[in-house]
Amino acid sequence: MAKIVLLGASPNPSRYAYLAFNDLTQAGHQVVPVSIKKGKLNGVNFLDLRNQPPIDDVHTITLYIGTRHLDEWIPYILSLKPQRIIMNPGTEHNGLMKEAEALGIEIIAGCTLVMLRTKTF
Repeated sequence: MAKIVLLGASPNPSRYAYLAFNDLTQAGHQVVPVSIKKGKLNGVNFLDLRNQPPIDDVHTITLYIGTRHLDEWIPYILSLKPQRIIMNPGTEHNGLMKEAEALGIEIIAGCTLVMLRTKTF
């Protein structure tokens, strides 16, 4: 299965990012949680977003960072060279969208959880 970067991972079970990690993992994907928060899900430690960790062979980045916080992370997101970026509700960002599309990166404005449940992921 694909390597998925979950940007904005959360250890809080009431957050959509937490649910997405579990659903993506159950679907067989290799999920790399990246966050400014410290945490661990299913034995996988979060990578610290502030360190902009290099991650190879990224298929998809699914965003769980609010739009107002995305500007500073756009260069990092693009440096991971994903095939696609999923902009979950509340993460839609026109600047990132334009820059990513110019690089040939597919942009999907949708919900990772819904996509998984409807088999459109």
